[in-house]
Amino acid sequence: MSVMVEVHNLSKCYHVYAAPVDRVKQAITLGHKRYYREFWALRDISFSIQRGETIGIVGANGSGKSTLLQLITGVLTPTVGQVHLNGKVAALLELGAGFNPELTGRQNISINAAILGIQRQAFDELFERTLAFADIGLFIDCPVKTYSSGMGVRLAFALQMSLPKEILIVDEALAVGDELFQRKCFAALEEFRANGGTTVFVSHAAAMVKELCDRALFLDAGQLIQAGECTPVVENYQKFLFMREPQRSAFRENLRQGSAPAAAGAELPAADKAASGPEERADGEFAPHLKPQSQVVYPSQGAEISNARVETLAGRVVNILIPHFRYRFCYDVAFHEDCSHVLFGMVIKNATGTELGGTAHAAPGLGERKVPPGSVYKVAFEFTACLLTGMFYLNCGVTGSRGDYHGFLARVVDVLVVQIRKPAARQVTGFIDFDFSPRAVRESGAALGAEAAASSSYPT
Repeated sequence: MSVMVEVHNLSKCYHVYAAPVDRVKQAITLGHKRYYREFWALRDISFSIQRGETIGIVGANGSGKSTLLQLITGVLTPTVGQVHLNGKVAALLELGAGFNPELTGRQNISINAAILGIQRQAFDELFERTLAFADIGLFIDCPVKTYSSGMGVRLAFALQMSLPKEILIVDEALAVGDELFQRKCFAALEEFRANGGTTVFVSHAAAMVKELCDRALFLDAGQLIQAGECTPVVENYQKFLFMREPQRSAFRENLRQGSAPAAAGAELPAADKAASGPEERADGEFAPHLKPQSQVVYPSQGAEISNARVETLAGRVVNILIPHFRYRFCYDVAFHEDCSHVLFGMVIKNATGTELGGTAHAAPGLGERKVPPGSVYKVAFEFTACLLTGMFYLNCGVTGSRGDYHGFLARVVDVLVVQIRKPAARQVTGFIDFDFSPRAVRESGAALGAEAAASSSYPT
């Protein structure tokens, strides 16, 4: 298997000047005196990518992900190190950035094709593929400035996917267009991979990286922190995001030295493990660092939520959950005014805000009819952790009536974050574990014909 992308000791340094005049001073002194400070966006990055591999790059904002992609594509020149590419490259970086808004879509495609060296005889086929993929109809002959933002990125994505290429660079460019077009984009990526294409993919969507990629690189502050199998690397990145100093620095150094756990949920850092208890529990653990930074508390409309937590059925507070175990999501509600028709609810969301499931303690109209001030309710929702590995957010709310007002009496968005550990020895994908029970039955004798296969049944 041939190497398609090889990055060797790659570094990028920027000169940061305190004032514009310092640039002039630097030029006049011919480098004899320094009027700038150095900012290393990347330091000593090395890795290689084989033909047909899809590599995910994860890291917080400012970690150097986009800089790395721009160096690979040649948009930026490295300060130190080298990049070797073994094939044609197409890059989905800033979609539509190279389009002239005064020209039509057709004219922009023609200009981009000419710049990329597409021969005239191949242009017609390229144009037809682009037009079919973008599906913007007669707008192809309208100036790009008349396009909606969605139409512009559809055309740009379609052009890049239609170009001849062996290496595809993608930087947060898949959330384009409507749901139908997004599915079309993912299908095109799958086809590219199936045909032996090599992909470098940057995204903050952890589930997407784990679904699409074979391996992952974790960058932080311009340095390569960890590289390897996709799921452990992404889980360690997620855990790193929620840590605070000094645990974060220690965990980061352990990852760089290769002495950290293979998966974020496999073992807690020493500081967290000590806080959780001397022995790891089979039904979950509690990590003190795991707290949401996105919590939003709505103004009280007669009630107040407190003491939100997730418990095992034995009553132990946890936030690292084990797939298929039962837990309780609990919170307390104190009422300060007369309320009626009260419902207590909860929702589970992923990091992008997609609602994965939720419920209320009763059906509409069957809630607590009268709740006087001073009342306190203990609310609990028992559930099965049927989610797959990743970070998930719990929301809680109380609806009801107070005088002429009807709506949320109290609400907390992202009141808790929980981590689901990787299920042991199970090949499952997505967000939800549907507890599949796969089986393959081999019939005796030769391969079944179409009619026999259609009429055969599986044992139950």
